[in-house]
Amino acid sequence: MSELQNRQDVDVNYTWDLDPLFKDDKSCEAAIDSVKQKIDSFESEFEGRLEDVGTAVKAIDSYREILEQFVLIGTYSNLRLSGDRGDQAAQKLGALVGNAGTALSSKTSFLQSELLAKDESFLQDIAKEKEEYTGYIEDMLRDKPYQLDQNVEKALASFSSVFSGAYDLYQKTKLLDIDFGTFTANGEEYSLSYLAFEGGLESNPDKEVRRAAFKKFSESLRQYQHTTAGTYDIHLKQEKAEADLRGYDSVIDYLLHRQKVDRGLYDRQIDVITEELAPHMRRYAKLLQKVHGLDKMRYEDLKIPLDPASEPEISVEESRKYILDALGIMGEDYTDMINRAYDERWIDFVINKGKSTGAFCSSPYGSHPFILISWSSLMEEVFVLAHELGHAGHFYNANRAQNIFDTRPSMYFIEAPSTMNEMLMANHLLKNSEDPKFKRWVISSIISRTYYHNFVTHLLEAAYQREVYNRVDNYETVTAESLNEIKRGVIEKFWGDDVEITEGAELTWMRQPHYYMGLYPYTYSAGLTIATEMSQRILNEGQPAVDEWLEVLKTGGKETPVDLAKMAGIDITTDAPLKNTIKYIGELVDELEQLTEEIEG
Repeated sequence: MSELQNRQDVDVNYTWDLDPLFKDDKSCEAAIDSVKQKIDSFESEFEGRLEDVGTAVKAIDSYREILEQFVLIGTYSNLRLSGDRGDQAAQKLGALVGNAGTALSSKTSFLQSELLAKDESFLQDIAKEKEEYTGYIEDMLRDKPYQLDQNVEKALASFSSVFSGAYDLYQKTKLLDIDFGTFTANGEEYSLSYLAFEGGLESNPDKEVRRAAFKKFSESLRQYQHTTAGTYDIHLKQEKAEADLRGYDSVIDYLLHRQKVDRGLYDRQIDVITEELAPHMRRYAKLLQKVHGLDKMRYEDLKIPLDPASEPEISVEESRKYILDALGIMGEDYTDMINRAYDERWIDFVINKGKSTGAFCSSPYGSHPFILISWSSLMEEVFVLAHELGHAGHFYNANRAQNIFDTRPSMYFIEAPSTMNEMLMANHLLKNSEDPKFKRWVISSIISRTYYHNFVTHLLEAAYQREVYNRVDNYETVTAESLNEIKRGVIEKFWGDDVEITEGAELTWMRQPHYYMGLYPYTYSAGLTIATEMSQRILNEGQPAVDEWLEVLKTGGKETPVDLAKMAGIDITTDAPLKNTIKYIGELVDELEQLTEEIEG
């Protein structure tokens, strides 16, 4: 039984280097003091004084400078905490950053309030005076119907750190308080944690190990279900209160407003996938059951690899070649970024106590991206890293081409560049192998890693989340019992009678941080729909399609998701891209069935 290492004991060469942000916590604290002084100066210089366009432009310039500095501070603090949630120094720094963030929100909130109180022509004159602020002004005008009195806006802004408290509490419960202990399978004792479970135990090919891990994991989660539900309910009530205050018809409309998409795109993504993808995924589940000789296909069996013996082990160093070969089609500038990511320690590979689960990419304006991953030495991690490098490549391009107000696209589009890289990786591996077993492993990885994760796991989160918000809009308080009921209903509807939904499956809602990030879950399938169409274009058209995609990446958030997709030759106002993607998944399952017959026949 192996124990997770403490952060200070891991090999520093496989951790990220935060020096480009700040040399140490003391340097960051000094920057916090500096930015707080600038915030105070900003407030005293400009509040109540935005009488002419020139002064307004100067105020926006100053606000932009403060924002750029604070992004670096906030990123450093978040990355320190992500490396080890139990680090007391990182927690202290996080509190300082939270206080500074509250000051930033409350003491600069007058800027938008005062500008929106002006005639629209005044705002348009600002954009004429400084064209690069056109997007900033357009976004502000979109918010105008929902803008509250200036004092109310300031009061809400002053509670920003309180409003984020539910998410912080969730993370502490998840990563610090829950002790999963150990479990025994086949006479061997295993240490259990979030990282251990999600990093390999939940997909362990050994049925006894996998099912015993799931049982122990679920039992441990259940002990904290009421605290976690209460934490989530606080977050939901805050969202509902703000949606009502601002005059939105529902919480969903309030959250979709930020994404610049309408309710039709949101509902269609959930409804079409739930109905039309389910038959293909049930076939895939049956294939897993057949290949592994399982008497029953249970919920905890869904993430097992189809052919684990054909999955190569791979080191961090070896992963670079695979990624460069697969993503080389994106051009020299893109591959230079990838090499820098390895050489300059942009990536945190290690596994240690207190480290955040899953994987993510943080791309602060004014610095380079930073990637968190927990490297398990399995080939599947190459897909995960390619995914996060897709986020990195997106903002590496957008940050250089746009100002800070225009870099980040709608959340609806955010997962398109990342899942695109997964598709390029899969296409490359399939193109360069004639081994039926390896091809079967690659295709099954596309389904289990790319499509199951993004089109099923996150999609079922979205269906669950939609039902939760429907109840919230009826002013119902959510409880552990109601959340369990909703989650189980969503899972059972998708898998039908083909998968036995084991006790504990309903607790899956406790594992996801996405519910504290607005309507994030459904955007994975939205992004992957765009990515699937785009990867096929690149496969068939080559460089012209690549050039168009790079222009999309550089555009950042200057366009809406519909217009960004249109730049890539994809019309997401129809259901054609979604149906094409589901059809493609069905064809992958067909090919898996044929390869299995060939291999085992």
